[in-house]
Amino acid sequence: MKYYIVAGEASGDLHASNLMKALKQKDENAEFRFWGGDLMEKQSGTLVKHYRDLAFMGFLEVVQNLGTILNNIKFCKKDIQENKPDVLILVDYPGFNLRIAKFAKELGIKVVYYISPQLWAWKEGRVETIKKYVDEMLVILPFEKDFYRKHQVDAHFVGHPLLDAIEGLPLIDIQEFKKENNLNNKEIIALLPGSRKQEISKMLELMLSVRKDFKDYQFVIAGAPSLDKNFYEQFVDADVHFVSNRTYDLLRCSKAALVTSGTATLETALLNIPEVVCYKGSRISYEIGKRLIRNIKYISLVNLIMDKEVVTELIQNELNTKNLIQELNKILNTEKRTQVLTDYEVLRTKLGGSGASQNAAEIIVNL
Repeated sequence: MKYYIVAGEASGDLHASNLMKALKQKDENAEFRFWGGDLMEKQSGTLVKHYRDLAFMGFLEVVQNLGTILNNIKFCKKDIQENKPDVLILVDYPGFNLRIAKFAKELGIKVVYYISPQLWAWKEGRVETIKKYVDEMLVILPFEKDFYRKHQVDAHFVGHPLLDAIEGLPLIDIQEFKKENNLNNKEIIALLPGSRKQEISKMLELMLSVRKDFKDYQFVIAGAPSLDKNFYEQFVDADVHFVSNRTYDLLRCSKAALVTSGTATLETALLNIPEVVCYKGSRISYEIGKRLIRNIKYISLVNLIMDKEVVTELIQNELNTKNLIQELNKILNTEKRTQVLTDYEVLRTKLGGSGASQNAAEIIVNL
């Protein structure tokens, strides 16, 4: 079969690449054309557009880049029409993908949505679009199945694909990792500042402001795969190091982490690293978002899934040097660290076992 996949962010690239691998096992004639990234490209097929050209963060940024976004949507529709895939697989990225779903469905193409948009947080009305134009909704968070059932959509909970990615990791030698990356023997505090230049610059300035209070540790920045190493050089010095394309290995060698809100918060938890979740957007984007997002108490997936505060979230004005120092000390040296690690065990149980990619591939091939 001919599969057309649209993933608009780094996390989508990861999950879509594992789905592609599973689809190839179940369909020996699988052909892929996709919007995504380097991981998907390694699975073979044709990369139409890289996600680094698609991702815009926040309401203000979207408005400023509206022309580019609309041109991308137009181009995607044209490409689908010309290539006539058997199935369209959409990975999160709702503002873009829901428009593509409507277009493809009207062409008679089967539409699968893998990894639901966070409609339970905001824009719940988009469920009606999914009911009309999506043939199969495959969700990865346990509470999402109930959310869709409430709206008369029969969604499939396939498990969380991060478990597949993490459980397949080989053992790592911490000393060897440090040696390979020119790190010293101090324990590591990992910094995961995001994947877009604008947020990375803002977040690293704040994260690195705590250095003088943690002289017994070394800070190591996890580089985004979509950005060149040269971009990070402005932040690196004798006390701050940089590792590219080895985020999971870096986390597994770390004592704790400061993590920008997003999928990385869940990845860090599943790798068993205590963390502080950080978020600071433009004031306009934050104020708009605060008024639109209702009925949720947390921004990190860890706390949302657990329905309690497992990891501390420092949001907007609360994200400052004083609070970062206080919360980082807690997860390094106090009972808070033990409690976080205990809660992580419960989190893994809630997410079910591995096999999300295989489960999703089975449903898609049968469709």
